[in-house]
Amino acid sequence: MTSKPQKMPKVAKVKDKSPAEVQITAEQLLREAKERELEIVPPPPKQKISDPEELQEYRLKKRKAFEDNIRKNRGNISNWLKYAKWEEEQKEIRRARSVYERALDVDHRNITLWLKYAEMEMRARQVNHARNVWDRAVTILPRANQFWYKYTYMEEMLKNVAGSRQVFERWMDWEPDEQAWLTYIKFELRYKELDRARQIYERFVYIHPDCKNWIKYARFEENHGYINSGRRVYERAIEFFGDEHMEESLFVGFSKFEERQKEHERARVIYKYALDHMPKEKCLTLYNEYTRHEKKYGDKTSIDDVITSKRKFQYEEALKQNPLDYDIWFDYVRMLEADGNLDLIRETYERAIANVPPVKEKRHWRRYIYLWIYYAVYEELTAKDIERARAVYKMCLQLIPHKAFTFAEIWLLYSKFEVRQKDLSTARKMLGMAIGMCPKHKLFRGYIDLEIKLREFDRCRKLYEKWIEFDPESCKTWIQFATLEAMLNDVERARGIYELAIAQPRLDMPEYMWKSYIDFEVEQEEWDNVRLLYQRLLERTQHVKVWISYAKFEKDVPSEDNIVCARGIFHQANKVLRMCEEKEQRLMLLEAWRDFENEFGDEKSLEKIKGLIPRSVTRRKQVTSDDGTQARWEEYIDYIFPDDEAAKPTLKLMARAKEWMKQQQNQDDEETEVREEAQNVQDSLPDNYQDLDKDDSEVEISTGSSESSSESEEEEEDEEEERRKKKEKRKKENKRKPHSDSK
Repeated sequence: MTSKPQKMPKVAKVKDKSPAEVQITAEQLLREAKERELEIVPPPPKQKISDPEELQEYRLKKRKAFEDNIRKNRGNISNWLKYAKWEEEQKEIRRARSVYERALDVDHRNITLWLKYAEMEMRARQVNHARNVWDRAVTILPRANQFWYKYTYMEEMLKNVAGSRQVFERWMDWEPDEQAWLTYIKFELRYKELDRARQIYERFVYIHPDCKNWIKYARFEENHGYINSGRRVYERAIEFFGDEHMEESLFVGFSKFEERQKEHERARVIYKYALDHMPKEKCLTLYNEYTRHEKKYGDKTSIDDVITSKRKFQYEEALKQNPLDYDIWFDYVRMLEADGNLDLIRETYERAIANVPPVKEKRHWRRYIYLWIYYAVYEELTAKDIERARAVYKMCLQLIPHKAFTFAEIWLLYSKFEVRQKDLSTARKMLGMAIGMCPKHKLFRGYIDLEIKLREFDRCRKLYEKWIEFDPESCKTWIQFATLEAMLNDVERARGIYELAIAQPRLDMPEYMWKSYIDFEVEQEEWDNVRLLYQRLLERTQHVKVWISYAKFEKDVPSEDNIVCARGIFHQANKVLRMCEEKEQRLMLLEAWRDFENEFGDEKSLEKIKGLIPRSVTRRKQVTSDDGTQARWEEYIDYIFPDDEAAKPTLKLMARAKEWMKQQQNQDDEETEVREEAQNVQDSLPDNYQDLDKDDSEVEISTGSSESSSESEEEEEDEEEERRKKKEKRKKENKRKPHSDSK
């Protein structure tokens, strides 16, 4: 059987989803449809009526169509309005009125229906019917302002002012919105009835008690020349709103009113009153207007007052955000102190110190404590209230948590305050209490300074003893104590204090302690004691600075052999520091020794010291990281001393290495010269040089061979002599090079 051919499967066709080249919007489609509709739809045919019977038939047909529409949808007011309008066009007013009445029975709260009904009566000049419609409309829908506006307008157009006023009064009994009252006022003003307008304003501002309405009332009085009445209106408005509901727009309007009347002092008083009684966050516009007024009509003092008041507002706003920002309190109080209002300054200080830091950590209290200090200083120096200043100091000391931390400054300031008040016992009592509760170095120092000024040296000694018991490691305390005794010419006591100090097992700065002791003995010119002190110090430390200081001391001692002693100390120090691992110290000593010999030595001693100066060498070492791995190589400078025994093998090895390098260089030079000579000889050979390789039997010996051989020997001797001279010259140069390297 023959197999049927297999059909290929259909491939799914993919539609082209790419956007069309010309894009058509929905708006364009609608526009084209509308245009085609206008083209396709023919205009309606015109019907001509030429017979009364035909007219009646047309009217009957239209009425039947309207009535059918109404029966189909009785609640559709548009059908009623179309029906009434058609009857009006047919001059059938009674039928149109009947249609409107029937429509009102269906929906009597439809505003459009009432408006169309009344407007039809007005077009038909049926005034009484129109009044009847308006009366019924405003009675049924009194909150529809369109009825009242149309009703009053109709009466005014009919010159019935009394009737229009009566309608307004009926309207006002319903207490409508602000625009209705303003319309009533404008109506009275058109007929110059100022008293009636004023009475309407009186009712208006109480029914709608807004600041803008009071301002409009005051401007009404001002525009008509009643200045005192306008001022009374502003005053009544301020009394009406009181301090709880004050608004800056009212005060700005009142101030500008007084400004227009050239009453600048009154305006300034109004601004100040408002700024003092209103909340600060509501006075931004008021501040700007006050500043503008003072720039135009005020002097420098008044302008400063405005700026101060504005800055007060800014400070108050900032403090509301963060009352613990003590820098703002400082600036605020400093500004108030410039004004000089004592009560306000004290109130501000009390508000500031009431913001105690919530955390008992000294770093949070550092700025806060200065508020107390400034407060106390102000009360003492500016307010001259001593008792109040004393109370401020006491309250501050009670507030500070002395068990956690304290402030020596406040204790010292209080004691100095009592000294100024000539109450030394209280000052000493407070300082003693401070030292007992929370001893600090600054408290001891301040108390001792006070007693020194009072020349109470026995008290100073006791205080120094307490201070040393508190901190025996403080070298500064020991030195000050000994200095005091030295000032009092009690040398033995001062020496004893120094001895006790250097005998302490631990000191914070022992080098300063020894230096002070040595300087003390130098001042007393006790040279033996100084030498003994240096020797005792060298037993503890072999630092190079001690040796240099010792040598300089011996140099300055007034004796005949002071230079020899100083040189001996340098020599001894060099021996001791030779075993020191820090080679920089020995280098410092040798440099100081060299300077000493430059000034006091001779050439021989100077050359000797110069021979001891080390040579710097750059070396490399591998740095080990924290985890023990070899990280990197770094370079450092090492010093090689000529007289160092440990460095001599290295020096010998380096010298031998240099000699070997020179020999290698000489051999290279000789080989180079030999190659050059061989090349020269080869170049000078004759062209038949290759025949010399033949057998001797084939070579012909000429008769002049002896002469040529003698000449070649003489040339070789000359060349040998030249090579020998060059070698000697090179050796001399090599001998000079090590000498220059050593330099």
